[in-house]
Amino acid sequence: MSDTATPPAAPETEARRCQNCGELLLGEHCYACGQPTKGLVRHFGSIIGDFMDSVFELDSRILRTLGPLMFRPGFLSTEYFAGRRVRYVSPVRLFVFLSLFAFFAAQLSFNFDEDDDGEAPKVQVGTEQMREDRSTGGIRRATSVAEVERLRDEALEALKEARGQTTDIPGVDFGVGVGLDVAEKSIAAEAARRIREIEQATAEGREVPVPPELPTDGSMSFNGRPWHPVDNPLHIGWIGEGGNAWLNRQAGKANENAKRIQGDPNLLKDAFLSTVPTSLFVLLPLFAVFLKLMYVFKRRLYMEHLIVALHSHAFLCAALLVVLALDALAAWTAGLPWLSRPIGWVEVAMICWMPAYLLLMQKRVYGQGWIMTLLKYWVLGTAYLFLISLGATLNLLVSLVNM
Repeated sequence: MSDTATPPAAPETEARRCQNCGELLLGEHCYACGQPTKGLVRHFGSIIGDFMDSVFELDSRILRTLGPLMFRPGFLSTEYFAGRRVRYVSPVRLFVFLSLFAFFAAQLSFNFDEDDDGEAPKVQVGTEQMREDRSTGGIRRATSVAEVERLRDEALEALKEARGQTTDIPGVDFGVGVGLDVAEKSIAAEAARRIREIEQATAEGREVPVPPELPTDGSMSFNGRPWHPVDNPLHIGWIGEGGNAWLNRQAGKANENAKRIQGDPNLLKDAFLSTVPTSLFVLLPLFAVFLKLMYVFKRRLYMEHLIVALHSHAFLCAALLVVLALDALAAWTAGLPWLSRPIGWVEVAMICWMPAYLLLMQKRVYGQGWIMTLLKYWVLGTAYLFLISLGATLNLLVSLVNM
């Protein structure tokens, strides 16, 4: 008999079993019934951590994602198509997270400055007399062709000055520019109509008709008269009485909000920027349709084009965040030219990088030659710019009603 004693056997670790169905657990979820091992009866800190990870995926993946997103065009999309997905933040969450932060930052970074008395500026250009003369109401009441042309030219010049004041406001200048385009066309059309009216009255030897004055408190007007739900309502024959009733309810809201905007134009700015992320989310599937049409012979699935659209829009939102941060840094260091000037150069470089990035991304993902890529890039850009212009106009209208 050996003198060496046999050591006692180590106690077996009790196998973990599902508390719901009793099956042996092989991971953090039961393979039989699907119940997770973690419930809500645990430390609150771990619940918050799981929530942030589930909603935003705020862990090491965000660091692995942001670098390629900003500086490696098309990399994340090609990685996703290759099946390497778990190491990066998902495209949907990436876009939602960045778009919300980008346009929230835009709201904070841009405001109409207050006057010396602490009040927000009124929405006007020049003096009250110039404001009246430059309006389409002034054009409608002009009694000579020369006066119409003078008022038209002054109004267009005022809009040109306003456009120049918004060109350095990232994320806002585009929407404002769309509104100014609409205003320019409206002024030109009203001037042409009034000139024809004056010339016709002169040819017939009668007095030029002068319509009544329009309100100057921001109220809306239609058909040359202030809007009123009974005396001068909006009416479109083909939508029926119910549709016209709804339309005039919205016009009433917009009319009241237009008066509020006269006192605080930031109300419209905040309402407009708050709707932009939702609008982009609606436009994303349409942009993917454009990609599908442009690369129909590549035989890629629609969802592949949607992934490309999500990554490209996520990059634009991230780039907007960077531009806003650089713009704020340049403003804070304005007294130090040796520091603020290089920051300004980096900001300009980032703005130039945005269209270049999208071109390189399109080239890398779809792998066509430069000539075809440039041609399709131009067609896509033109079509999508029109779509965004339409979306921005609708956004302004919705913001005016629902602010």
